[in-house]
Amino acid sequence: MSLYKKDKGRLKLVNEQKISLERNIQKLTEKNLEDVFGLEFVKREFSLNNFRVDTLAFDRETKSFVIIEYKRDKSSSVVDQGYAYLALMINNKADFILEYNEEKRRL
Repeated sequence: MSLYKKDKGRLKLVNEQKISLERNIQKLTEKNLEDVFGLEFVKREFSLNNFRVDTLAFDRETKSFVIIEYKRDKSSSVVDQGYAYLALMINNKADFILEYNEEKRRL
């Protein structure tokens, strides 16, 4: 999908920029979760049952957890990984709630 920016009443194509490290995408996204996605940051690198979630966030509007997985390149395994994370959340709701409460208590 192409992105455009408004410049003097006209739209100009925004050139794609390669990001060298996944970690850079992660840091940028986490710093802007609230402004861009309306999500509350919970934890980076949340580990549970041999899974490691890149970013765990919470959507106050829908009262649901959001898992963000960063990929530098296109990957067909993303769908399978998404289903695995969904099963992780469904089967471990209490662990996600506990992590949320502990992170919010630290603030």
